[in-house]
Amino acid sequence: MDVLKTRAQELLASGTVQTVIGYGQGSNGRSRALFAQTPQAAETLIWDDTCQQNLATYLFKPEIRQKGKAAIVAPLPVLRSVLQLASENQVHDGDLIVLGVNGGELTEMATLQEMEAHVAGRDLSLDARDHARLQELDAMSLKERWQFWQEEVARCFKCYACRAACPMCYCSRCTVECNQPQWVPVPAHQLGNWEWHMMRAMHLAGRCVSCGACGRACPLDIPIHLLTIKMEESIFQEFGIRAGARAKAENALSSFRAEDKEQFII
Repeated sequence: MDVLKTRAQELLASGTVQTVIGYGQGSNGRSRALFAQTPQAAETLIWDDTCQQNLATYLFKPEIRQKGKAAIVAPLPVLRSVLQLASENQVHDGDLIVLGVNGGELTEMATLQEMEAHVAGRDLSLDARDHARLQELDAMSLKERWQFWQEEVARCFKCYACRAACPMCYCSRCTVECNQPQWVPVPAHQLGNWEWHMMRAMHLAGRCVSCGACGRACPLDIPIHLLTIKMEESIFQEFGIRAGARAKAENALSSFRAEDKEQFII
């Protein structure tokens, strides 16, 4: 995508940004994160169907922040991640420049207002494959669904690749790393696995942008992203709140409205 390379080189050459976070050629036909700091390095940026990693997860890395202002190559899930992080006071106007990519088009955005307007004109519905898989799970009985997740979660060896791939998991110290008291068992056994994945799903409820990065990162191909995506869809259906749509948005699970539904109260 020549227009992306050209604009990235211009931003670096002018000193407008010190780093461009984008995609580069990886191994075995895959892409990888690329951190270009010179116009020459920006020449190796790529944009194709393999560019699926959510680059917003790098915005909080100390080694990236210390390099100065950044520009980030942002397909829709990355752009939504930036807006969700802004709603949580983790990103502010002027912190970075977003190079929104959609097919062969490039849209440069320097303000959160511009990002909101861009997202407002995009289709935020689920990926067709994930939508179909959720429908399959919804069609199961409670017993069948419970069995499905028991078998999937039992395979987890708690490498935390799902956490590392998620831009919403930005805590400097995760609950699983606390040992006084220890909230989640360390070993990869049934109880520890369930506590980890249920805790993560609840922490992402109303915050997941449905990028699927956690599922793609899993070395065992556990479709763990379906848990957080399902939670996100439920939040939208019940409260009308879509994560990653606005820079100033309330969180469904930490705010109160008098008109909220109360079917759960018996």
